[in-house]
Amino acid sequence: MTRARHTDVRETIGEEHPTCRLRDILDRVGDKWSVLVMNLLGGGPKRYSELQRSIAGISQRMLTLTLRSLERDGLVERTVTPTSPPRVDYALTPVGRTLSSQVAGLISWAEQHREYVAASRMRYDAS
Repeated sequence: MTRARHTDVRETIGEEHPTCRLRDILDRVGDKWSVLVMNLLGGGPKRYSELQRSIAGISQRMLTLTLRSLERDGLVERTVTPTSPPRVDYALTPVGRTLSSQVAGLISWAEQHREYVAASRMRYDAS
């Protein structure tokens, strides 16, 4: 099956268009690693090592990039406690907490429907 080339919306309407700005935010909060990190932080602050142990398959580099992006976007805050070695905790900001319930709902939906989606994919791929 041949599919048409998808044209990036930014190519046709420009970076400053409201759709592009919205898409930029959705790309961040809809990223699989961001969703999993935000869900874990919804339960309270976590240390880096706790996050890494709790997310199967995430590399140290990807977790670091994800946390930095979420911090840059104002959804996660990083707190360094000057001990030896330094203790670093991550927590949701007030705005991040407003997103947390939405993320939890998305994860709940995915858990409830993952078998349905898997079966649908198998049927589609077989045809």
